[in-house]
Amino acid sequence: MPDALRSHQETFEQTGGLHAAAAFSSQGEILVVHEDVGRHNAVDKVVGTLLMQALLPANELGLLVSGRASFELMQKTLIAGFPLLAAVSAPSSLAVQLAQEFNVSLVGFLRGDTFNIYSAGERIT
Repeated sequence: MPDALRSHQETFEQTGGLHAAAAFSSQGEILVVHEDVGRHNAVDKVVGTLLMQALLPANELGLLVSGRASFELMQKTLIAGFPLLAAVSAPSSLAVQLAQEFNVSLVGFLRGDTFNIYSAGERIT
């Protein structure tokens, strides 16, 4: 998934300075990608696009972010109805607690073929 996300990051390729967020299907197909200087803004853009496409709640999709999984990103994940948040980097301890409390699958350090599952691992196959 990180490689697929990177292939959609046109501005990152030119600048090296943007975060990205993507909504993806259970088959791993990336449906929506947005870039922004702030990872929170990139997530807001993805959620906004899904809202405009009448795809919320996103209970059949996953959310992928290019940076850390913070508490605030977990809140956005919950509000949009995503059952899964995957991050290329580490989750915060508060993000892990919130994911566990609301049974959201949380994946961190998603790099190549390796990753860590912090919550609700039964969704990961």
